[in-house]
Amino acid sequence: MKLYSYVVARDYGFAPNPFFGVCTLATCKPRIRSVAQVGDWVVGTGSKTRKREKHIVYAMRVTGAMTFNQYWADPRFQVKKPNLQRSKKQAFGDNIYSRGARAKKWCQANSHHSLTDGCPNPSNIAADTKTDRVLISDDFLYWGGLGPQVPQRFLNYGPEHVTLCVGRNHKNNFPTEFVQEFDRLGSISQRKGICRRTTGLVPNAITSRNRNEVIGLKSPLRSASPYRLHESGRAYGQASAG
Repeated sequence: MKLYSYVVARDYGFAPNPFFGVCTLATCKPRIRSVAQVGDWVVGTGSKTRKREKHIVYAMRVTGAMTFNQYWADPRFQVKKPNLQRSKKQAFGDNIYSRGARAKKWCQANSHHSLTDGCPNPSNIAADTKTDRVLISDDFLYWGGLGPQVPQRFLNYGPEHVTLCVGRNHKNNFPTEFVQEFDRLGSISQRKGICRRTTGLVPNAITSRNRNEVIGLKSPLRSASPYRLHESGRAYGQASAG
């Protein structure tokens, strides 16, 4: 089991996409998508430029992976295909890539990664499709711009003062004990009894315990609107859960 940590520079609920009961990472971070295995953790922390350094945006334990074509065709994930005329969680769908068996070029659905006129964006296509692999999780925590501070023990861990946070790219060379302790605190099986008392991780998070539950909020996901997501180029803003 490994842990991959990186800075989420901006977050619309697109990468990662935490909606409809499953958290998916289908765009951006091609290096992480190429190597993370089932059972590994992927953790995104806030950016310094948005004054969210040392705060957690999301944490997902990888429970599956598939190609873009498999993701595009899978009945479970049709709801993650973007519809720019609907709610924000539908507009920021990440199921956007497919290609025919004999085709060399990827088709990109009109989406957050397209050009402003709806045409395919060659730059984003090239970056996203470096790795033909989508990470999937039904064991995740997602806060967006309401994430808690990283617990102190994960900022200064052990005699080598290991920190969860990273500057550029991503980090995965964490000590085994560090990863095991994070796993104990993050996994669904342990979450219920310690959500407020010890972890500092769960309040206000969208989780995968069931698709409508938001631990720390009184209302289910379908009525938890608005909640905060990062807003590109500015401070964190409000976005409807739709």
